[in-house]
Amino acid sequence: MRFLTLTLFLLSMSLYGQDDEKTLKSIYDNSLSNGMSYVWLEHLSNEIGGRLSGSEGAQRAVEYTQAELLKLGLDKVWLQPVMVPKWVRGEKETGFVKTNKQRYELNICALGGSIATPEEGLLGEVIEVQGIADLKEMGEAEVKGKIVFFNRAMDETLILTFQAYGGCVDQRYAGAMEAGKLGALGVIVRSPNLRLDDFPHTGSMTYGDLPVEQRIPSAAISTNDAEMLSSLLEKDKNLKLGFKQRCEQLDDVESFNVIGEITGSEFPNEYIVVGGHLDSWDLGDGSHDDGAGVVQSMEVIRLMSLHKNRPKRSLRVVLFMNEENGLRGGKKYAQEAKSKNEMHIMALESDSGGFTPRGFSFDCSDEEFAQVKSWEPLFKPYLIHYFEKGGSGADIGPLKSEGMVLAGLRPDSQRYFDYHHTAIDTFDAVNKRELELGAATMTSLVYLYDKYGTAKKITIPVKN
Repeated sequence: MRFLTLTLFLLSMSLYGQDDEKTLKSIYDNSLSNGMSYVWLEHLSNEIGGRLSGSEGAQRAVEYTQAELLKLGLDKVWLQPVMVPKWVRGEKETGFVKTNKQRYELNICALGGSIATPEEGLLGEVIEVQGIADLKEMGEAEVKGKIVFFNRAMDETLILTFQAYGGCVDQRYAGAMEAGKLGALGVIVRSPNLRLDDFPHTGSMTYGDLPVEQRIPSAAISTNDAEMLSSLLEKDKNLKLGFKQRCEQLDDVESFNVIGEITGSEFPNEYIVVGGHLDSWDLGDGSHDDGAGVVQSMEVIRLMSLHKNRPKRSLRVVLFMNEENGLRGGKKYAQEAKSKNEMHIMALESDSGGFTPRGFSFDCSDEEFAQVKSWEPLFKPYLIHYFEKGGSGADIGPLKSEGMVLAGLRPDSQRYFDYHHTAIDTFDAVNKRELELGAATMTSLVYLYDKYGTAKKITIPVKN
């Protein structure tokens, strides 16, 4: 007789059979035929609308989702207070570019966290750069007193669109800070979008520790207008650009994470979290970002409550506040969980839109990833094939600890950045069936982790 060390998932593989196949089929059937995610999203989007942290819309969303979770008859539903930033956009922004012969109106919007322009607006010569590195090479002599136009586009050759987004978003986030150090008047940033349209994309930006007197207004410009501006600059380096915005950063205010829980029947002190962020930007109603993730997460807890067997582990849905411009909700949840010594074994986030699900990415050890890969055949009938190691989600990131599994739902992302942070991120952009497929896919993964737990090493005898 010899002894071999085997992981728990190998011991359990004989259990991943017809019962699990039947359960997943039931989950998908319920989500697609009797689901609540689309109903919840319709109210969140059309009755409440934009939910920027600290706004009336955000508070109404807290109250609505808390009430809906209470209707599900969960063991616990509560609000977790968190202080959040309050930035207000003010009146609609205006922008124009003027040559010797003609004036062109621009589609722009203030970036979240930006200061306002002077009341009369800004007007100055424009210098085009292809990113922060390009800006720094020019130096103060070329930048001072001008409006910096960041025009680095998303790389259209990259199939993973979040990778393309990551390749240019730094100019939106830190462009004003770096240009302010060099004495620029203001910043205009090309919207991170893979198509040409007239919709500017807002999003968070920072001044870091830049002195107040060096802080400059920062706005996004639509991709169509970025192309036009670049073309005009080729012909006339001395053209003038003007823009005006009335945004303002106010004092922090109190808001809340919304949390619901089903207490585990066998392992109540082991927690599985599923969530999305309740706040959104203010231009649209945040249906894809992240209304979809919110209602899908609520649907996970609803579908799990319908299962014939009570969950073994404690399941929590967490609707995080302030992901967009501070991550205060995610940090607060992790802080309190760690202060209470709560053992979170797995967390799943949906924050990539409500499009057709393709699978998951996992932030975990090789051993844990081997376990989840063993479940992959259960998902293939639903065309879920993407099981890869990688990132998970911003709000669950602060929870990370040794041995824990973090996962992110990965929908098809080819159209996501058409809507991301824009006025057209609205309810009509979400397909009911795609949304419900995502909710079922998330529920299926949560079901498997609840049933089998995470991978653990054991030693068993094996006969020769």
